[in-house]
Amino acid sequence: MQCPKCKSQELKPTKIDEDLPALACENCEGSLLSLLYYRDWLETHHIFHQELEAIYPEVIEDTDTKTAIACPKCSMLMRKYSVSGDVDNRIDLCVSCDEAWLDKGEWDLLKSLELGEKLPKVFTEQWQKKVRSEKLQTLKIEHLRKSVGDADVVKAIEIKDWLKQHPQKAKIIQFIKSD
Repeated sequence: MQCPKCKSQELKPTKIDEDLPALACENCEGSLLSLLYYRDWLETHHIFHQELEAIYPEVIEDTDTKTAIACPKCSMLMRKYSVSGDVDNRIDLCVSCDEAWLDKGEWDLLKSLELGEKLPKVFTEQWQKKVRSEKLQTLKIEHLRKSVGDADVVKAIEIKDWLKQHPQKAKIIQFIKSD
């Protein structure tokens, strides 16, 4: 099978984690992961969680394949699924073959986001809605930041969080809008 990204390199057997087989491209360092093997790995493999020094690994290079790629098994276009609202990486999935393409560094990214054991969740509509919501919230905050500055954004977020939990939220908002 040829690499769906490079299109000229042969995919070779490897392991992307202890006892987790995949096919890898030596050129772009991407990996084709069978979700069948992944599910088996989840059932038989105990992953020890280590505390992370940061939310993300020290260096995450965005090597995400920006264009659609064809599944190396069946040649159908793979669907792209966003991983998180905080990162731009997307996982490619062939819904026909149940194979996922992980670009260089994406397995480490998934583990750093504590998604290494939850990969199938990323492919659900519920997860994708959550990611879209996170990205929209980030855009709103950035737009506000450009208008009012960092200090006022921090204050606005504090007020918004306080209001979310206040039993008289509607009355307070009505009062604020009355001026």
